[in-house]
Formats: sequence, C-alpha cells, structure tokens
Amino acid sequence: MYSSVITIRTGTSPSVRDITREAAEFVAGRGDGLLHVFVPHATAGIAIIETGAGSDDDLLTALDGVLPADGRWRHRHGSPGHGRDHVTPAFIAPYATLPVVDGAIALGTWQSICLVDPNVDNPTRQVRFSFLSG
Repeated sequence: MYSSVITIRTGTSPSVRDITREAAEFVAGRGDGLLHVFVPHATAGIAIIETGAGSDDDLLTALDGVLPADGRWRHRHGSPGHGRDHVTPAFIAPYATLPVVDGAIALGTWQSICLVDPNVDNPTRQVRFSFLSG
C-alpha cells in the first residue's frame, strides 16, 4: 500500500474544497487498484459531488438546514454552533474509496472528490490518500 498526506487550507468559513487534482496526481502511474481518501479530523468529511455549478454551495446550505450552527448543541467549545461540526461526519463520512483503472480514478463525468469542512476554527486540514494495488 502507498500512502501520503496533503495539507489543504480551508480558511475561516465553511468550505467545500475540490481535491480531485491532488488525488489524481497521487494515483497517476500506479495501475489498477483502490484509492482511499481519509480526513483524520472530527469535524470534516469527504464527499463525491459535482462542483462548479453551485452544488458545492448547495451542500453547505443543506448542511446548515439539517445541522444549524446555533446554540442547541451540547458540545459547546469553539465558535458558536461548533457542536454541529462534530456531528457532520455522521452525515458526510470522513472517507471515500474509489476505483482506479490504469492509473486514473474512475469517477463519473461530473463527479469530484471534495473535502467538506464546516469548522471555522481550524483553517487547515490534512487529507490522507492511500492506494491499494489490485
């Protein structure tokens, strides 16, 4: 298995960051197998979605609708509403596993690999790519 960690700056507002290019560079030339993408944080997730047509903003809006950043959460350290960030990985898993064929990720036409980070308290995130040869 090959593994590597990258650091992504997500900033100080909720964000959806497309990391498809970085993932594609990681698997390039590795043949057939599986790419596992994992974010080792309690307040972020990995989503496979369309980007650039508003879906990334729609995802954040949907997240706000399901998990509002307000005072209802028992987990209360950090910014107001931060407790919802700790619930996010139950809705947007902190990982995804994707097929790799001949050194290329087998994504659909409009699919992208995205880091979803609603947490405004941590401006940088790590993402681990692991490749298991097939």
